[in-house]
Amino acid sequence: MTTASRIRRCLTALTLVLAISPPAGAQTPSAKPSILLGAAWYPEQWPPDQYPGRWEADLQLMQDAHMHVIRVAEFAWSTLEPTEGKFDFGWLDRAIALAAKHNIAVVLGTPTAAPPAWLTAKYPETLRVDETGRRDEHGGRQQFDYTSPRYLQLANRIAERMAEHYGHNPNVLGWQIDNEIATQSFDPVTAKDFHAWLEHRYGTIAELNRRWATAYWSQTYDTFDQIPMHSRNENPALLLDYRRFVTGMWVAYLDNQASAIRAHAEPRQFITTNTMHFNEGFDHYLAHRNLDIAAWDDYFPNGHLDAHLNALEHDLVRGYKNKNFWLMETQPSFVNWGDVNRALDKGVVREMAWQAIAHGADAVLYWQWRSALNGQEQYHGTLLGADGTPVPIYSEIQQVGDELERAGNALADTTPQATVAILNDYDSRWAIDFQRHNRNFDYVTLMEDWYTALEPLTGGIDVISAGAPLDKYKVVFAPALNVLPEATANHLREYVQHGGTLVLGPRSGMKDIDNALQPKRQPGPLVDLLGARVEQYYALDAPVSVSGSSLTGKASIWAEILDPITALPRPLLTYGAGNGWLEGHDAAVESHSGSGTIDYIGAWLDAKLNSALFQQILTQAKASKPAFSVPEGVELAERSGAAKHIYLVINHSATAQSVQVPAGLRDLLEPAVTGTINLPPHGVAVLESDAAH
Repeated sequence: MTTASRIRRCLTALTLVLAISPPAGAQTPSAKPSILLGAAWYPEQWPPDQYPGRWEADLQLMQDAHMHVIRVAEFAWSTLEPTEGKFDFGWLDRAIALAAKHNIAVVLGTPTAAPPAWLTAKYPETLRVDETGRRDEHGGRQQFDYTSPRYLQLANRIAERMAEHYGHNPNVLGWQIDNEIATQSFDPVTAKDFHAWLEHRYGTIAELNRRWATAYWSQTYDTFDQIPMHSRNENPALLLDYRRFVTGMWVAYLDNQASAIRAHAEPRQFITTNTMHFNEGFDHYLAHRNLDIAAWDDYFPNGHLDAHLNALEHDLVRGYKNKNFWLMETQPSFVNWGDVNRALDKGVVREMAWQAIAHGADAVLYWQWRSALNGQEQYHGTLLGADGTPVPIYSEIQQVGDELERAGNALADTTPQATVAILNDYDSRWAIDFQRHNRNFDYVTLMEDWYTALEPLTGGIDVISAGAPLDKYKVVFAPALNVLPEATANHLREYVQHGGTLVLGPRSGMKDIDNALQPKRQPGPLVDLLGARVEQYYALDAPVSVSGSSLTGKASIWAEILDPITALPRPLLTYGAGNGWLEGHDAAVESHSGSGTIDYIGAWLDAKLNSALFQQILTQAKASKPAFSVPEGVELAERSGAAKHIYLVINHSATAQSVQVPAGLRDLLEPAVTGTINLPPHGVAVLESDAAH
């Protein structure tokens, strides 16, 4: 079987759950701190014959900033393979060897995000087609078709050749596959793959017609190849299946390169890919099944850190593998692709680095070290100017590096711990985005609202998939579990009956696995467990009053009427007078089942009411609390492991804050300070028990 045929079979096998078990993650050399600082470096943009001494100068400045890792080569395909089948690794060998002399290790990127011109010219079918039917051109990046057999073959080959060459290099820590995968293709080959995926899923066109309810608007299909391939404005079942198909294709795309690398690389070299914010393009839990660690790219183009959202996203990425992650890219001050590319305030770059570490990052890398003199990202923030000398943000990042040298090893073998989880479900997010009903009902915003209310009340939060193990959690929150298949419902029912507390949010259990309305109404298969159901839902254009025992507040955007169908539920919140259809009806109820509890909150509550209600729920469930109190605007996070606890205190406000620290804790960054810690704006303290010394 040819390589292309083998890859085609991989694609048409169309399974979302791959069976390969990844090896253990990276092993950081003992000479380096446990938390690594680094940057993206592109030596191919500064050839030594044109810029003599440039590489040495760069690496010395990195060493002076206490950097111990660089990411290289993820855009260097035209330099690594200048013509088809002719590979040149000599320049990269020299760069890696020179980095090693400065005690700097390397993450190698496979360069498939930016195919060379010889490839796209010789094989134009490898270029993606957008949803309007226009084929992409050379000159940007991510212009490839992610299902193209030819592209997959060539991508596999470059990954394999790199792994053969560097798979045993002691200075290579790991591999990043591609870069920020996201872009889909709507070409005829991909459409055929979609049809094959649907046939594999449903078996017969009659079964698809039944489950998609295609009699509506005479959508009934006679054959699979009649089905259009759209990302919007279609049958909800088609749209949801299309997103699942896209996930399957990205899983196959990543595995195509991961398998080539694993065949030649030492198990100590990890394999990852770098994702972006709350990206909706594919199911990230499935995409990470065959990767060793998760990594992501953290940017705020407007120059204003949203600390709650950032914390949530770090916890989200940690949940992809349920272990520590890498921050593969973050901004050194500003970017170039926002509307107004404002620089982060002084101190915020350091603040962001320590927040990432607090939530489980074992490495923080900046993009990028120095801009190329030309190209689309000339204005992007860097650590060096065009003249190759440091810009102002360099000293702040140097401070972070110095602090990691002094305090990072205390964080060795630690990770955030949590007894509270938030469920994140891609099917539910997609289904709601297809049909918001209220344009302001944003899945991520609701999740951030819940996270923001919960974070100060808990000792940590995990953000996990709906199918993840739940045994370790006292309380599991599901803000908008819109798509609720029977298997997931059974998983949640078992959790509750064995003593867990499940908190469902608005729009939960509305849809089944095919994005069809549940005939039981909400929460569908959990109606019997709850003993209540949603009688009607309402999109709100103005706030409505809500109250309960010692609780009062407002609901906006969305409200549901919950009516009991058994004697189990007790009301938690009720809509007040003057609210029309909602008046006097329950907005939230609670029921006990087995040894556990299920709550349903049917409205989008204001922040104060959210916090008060969640406090009651957490107290009742005896969930873990923060180790000590901090003022508003200050974050307290914990990393622990093997009988040690490290507390990170981060001032996210623009004013100085004082924190009273329990006896027996000392600040690793300011060892002389005990008792009360005075944090300047954006200041950080890293606390360890005195007993550790």
